[in-house]
Amino acid sequence: MFNGNFIPLDESIIPLSEWISDGIDWLVYNFRDVFQVIKVPVEVTLTGLSTALNALPFYIPILCITLLAWKFAGKRLALFSLLSFSLIACLGLWEATMTTLAMVLASVLFCSVIGIPLGVLAGRSSLFEAFLRPVLDAMQTTPAFVYLVPIVMLFSIGNTAGVIATIIFALPPIIRLTCLGIRQVHPELVEAAQAFGASEFQVLWQVQLPLALPTILAGLNQTIMMALSMVVIAALIGAGGLGSPVVLGLNTLDTGQAAVGGIAIVLLAVILDRLTQAIANK
Repeated sequence: MFNGNFIPLDESIIPLSEWISDGIDWLVYNFRDVFQVIKVPVEVTLTGLSTALNALPFYIPILCITLLAWKFAGKRLALFSLLSFSLIACLGLWEATMTTLAMVLASVLFCSVIGIPLGVLAGRSSLFEAFLRPVLDAMQTTPAFVYLVPIVMLFSIGNTAGVIATIIFALPPIIRLTCLGIRQVHPELVEAAQAFGASEFQVLWQVQLPLALPTILAGLNQTIMMALSMVVIAALIGAGGLGSPVVLGLNTLDTGQAAVGGIAIVLLAVILDRLTQAIANK
């Protein structure tokens, strides 16, 4: 009972933790098959990307990314990409890097498919934005570790569960910035298009989306960075990739192994960040 001191968690007046646990147990008992079906497209996409990237000889992805960096960002990023991926290959982390890249690409793909339409709806409807905003606030401020227990119970462990946790964590930025981009389009441009007889779809497709594209791409860049930041956390529920050596290093107090995995993550993040920014600026 409350006697002027703090109430211990196990003696709380409102048993919220028990209600949440009971709710998750109810979902697992009644809808586990549904959640197993939901994860199928994520699993198929991730498996396809991971298999394709790991099947290629290491020099082909290095050459492709170097050429992309040269085309969109110039010689400096091309040289940095070449040296960084060569270092990663020499460190024996090539397979883990390709697995991480597949997880990030799969997460960003699903974030785009889900997030851009939701952002467009929020940009065109203040009521929907008011409903969506607290949900996004909760998704962005809830600690990432909190996602892991229900994710494991509903989707089991492994790379697919890691990607689903990453999608939940990385989804808000692309929704928010898509909404912002749509709202930043000058109303006079929309009115002019409507005055010339454009339908709502034509206004959206030919006026609002092209003008909002730089902001949407900035949201995509933020989503990529947040997806990479989940790599280590996702490794705690059995996801492979570059998070595995970091987690293994932490468990065995092997500073070197953890540092090597961290360096590879940083190099990959810098390359993807600079490359996507350069593509957005073009």
